[in-house]
Amino acid sequence: MAVDVPAVHIAVQPQDFDASAELAALRAQDARVGAVCCFVGCVRDRNDGDAVASMELEHYPGMTEQSIAVIVDQAIARFGIFGARVIHRVGLLQPLDQIVLVAVSAAHRGASFEACEFIMDYLKTQAPFWKKEQTPQGARWVDARSADDAALARWNRDAV
Repeated sequence: MAVDVPAVHIAVQPQDFDASAELAALRAQDARVGAVCCFVGCVRDRNDGDAVASMELEHYPGMTEQSIAVIVDQAIARFGIFGARVIHRVGLLQPLDQIVLVAVSAAHRGASFEACEFIMDYLKTQAPFWKKEQTPQGARWVDARSADDAALARWNRDAV
């Protein structure tokens, strides 16, 4: 069964997700799909040389989902993808926990790789999330890294 409208699912939630189930849902009933690209981000036990006991993610409900929807719409327009699923967790997370899933479907691998990376680069730098890590030295807020800003800047060279 062919689908003409991109299949988009965006969720900001405290509960974990099943990446396999999300990928299956993304591909379901769309015979045009020739490629699916997926990124899963996880909590590390170290950051900037310090041990990380936990990470707490906060967001602005409603605004966050809208911001992600704009990013996904840009990816659809720019890369011609067929669908996208973006799930970002909030709340208290521990090392090894999944934080984010970005999955996209397209006709070919190049578009799916690029769109997945494009969405993730925008999530890391532009989406309204705030991260606080608990370290042996106490709590600290985490800012975007200069490498994340550089990754985002490359997409602006040939913006939509």
